[in-house]
Amino acid sequence: MNEDGPTTEPGGRPACVRVRLDLSYDGAGFAGWAAQPGQRTVLGVVADALAVLAPSCGPVTVAGRTDAGVHATGQVAHVDVCTEEWIHVGDLRARLAGVLPLDVRVREVREVPAAFDARFAALWRRYVYRISDAPWGVEPLRRTDTLHWRRSLDAAAMQRAGTALLGTHDFAAYCRRRDNATTIRELQHLTIQRDGQLLEVDVQADAFCHSMVRSLVGALLAVGDGRQPAQWPASLLTQSSRAGDVQVAPAHGLTLAEVGYPPDDHLASRIGTTRAVRDLRGAAERPRESA
Repeated sequence: MNEDGPTTEPGGRPACVRVRLDLSYDGAGFAGWAAQPGQRTVLGVVADALAVLAPSCGPVTVAGRTDAGVHATGQVAHVDVCTEEWIHVGDLRARLAGVLPLDVRVREVREVPAAFDARFAALWRRYVYRISDAPWGVEPLRRTDTLHWRRSLDAAAMQRAGTALLGTHDFAAYCRRRDNATTIRELQHLTIQRDGQLLEVDVQADAFCHSMVRSLVGALLAVGDGRQPAQWPASLLTQSSRAGDVQVAPAHGLTLAEVGYPPDDHLASRIGTTRAVRDLRGAAERPRESA
């Protein structure tokens, strides 16, 4: 196999097929997606299950490497499976259901073009952060995916603050900086919806840098409970480093809800765009190290 997709045998017949996996998981029992020595991770259990059913499969590539405690209902990954094993395994989704632990489910399995890349072909990622400001706390059945906030929240003020953040900006104030990784992102959508005592922050961007969503939520919470004015979160976009007064919201309220992709015939061009780091004028600078 190579970085551009499955290899081929003489005559052009694929030696492997590229397979897309759509996953859900409860992040409470995991130390995040990425493999870590001595830690239980989502990648670890998924890779172990695939190794049982298709021992010759390649590495698993994921759309977004969620942190410890973060959940997913719309995670996407891809893996290259040797053609003979792909044919032999039959209904891989059903087989995975019998091997995976109950806090991870693969909802869909399908063959995709060799150009599909779960990480670099993504057009956008959408997350939902759930908060309850009920004085009695979180409903018991939602306790693992919903944050309890002890102060009453002004959803309208939070929405005004969130709307001011939309567009392409340097979100350095909201990111944990990593070497050779850009903090310029396009925030495409941010809405606050209230249903009784439950608030949902629905946020979408072309990509998110490390801890960005939880930092955005932390800033919005400061607006919602009256500690900061509605214009404060947008004012931080002028900073070139992480803002120390922005609290990172706890992980358990966050869920990766959906990842969007272009049509098959646009996959290659999208990957090229994603790998080019943009400045605030949209100019390419160097290969992107982190989506």
